[in-house]
Amino acid sequence: MGERGQQDSGEARYELFVQCLAQNEPDLRRFIRSLLPTRNDVDEVVQRTAIIAWRKFEQFDPQTHFLRWAAVIARFEALAYRREMARDRLVFREDVMELMAREGLEEFNARKGEQEALETCLEKMPEKQRRFITLAYTKGVSIAALAEESGSTAAAYYMRLKRLRQKLMDCIEVKVAQYNSAQ
Repeated sequence: MGERGQQDSGEARYELFVQCLAQNEPDLRRFIRSLLPTRNDVDEVVQRTAIIAWRKFEQFDPQTHFLRWAAVIARFEALAYRREMARDRLVFREDVMELMAREGLEEFNARKGEQEALETCLEKMPEKQRRFITLAYTKGVSIAALAEESGSTAAAYYMRLKRLRQKLMDCIEVKVAQYNSAQ
């Protein structure tokens, strides 16, 4: 392959890495937060994880799950960071850290499944119902004002909202069960 082809390949690899990291950084940060006591510690380990992940990105299979791959790196970086900070006042033993990492990943997977289920169920709802629910949960929007705008009473609006929330919850429970059985 010529020099230009290698450069294009390197740029494409870099763009893929940046895209994967950007999409998964909030979840990766939450995972690392479950392992470390302070936000400064989290910031440091997120940065270290990103650097190591970039260095090892050639080993990443794009057909697999980037977050799971990066979480393994993050766990090792958090352990290494913890060892470095062993003289500090808030340090967990390694076995506790391992337990926290496992539980953090399980919690992340559960939340991820719930989020995906919510998105799927909202997408399946008719547009009018989806808008109705979304408006009811929009910050600064008054249910009484929405009810008045729609020409109904607040009680009727709340009753309709309750029915739609139950319908949404039933759908989410089914999707989460499907997600959990697939894991």
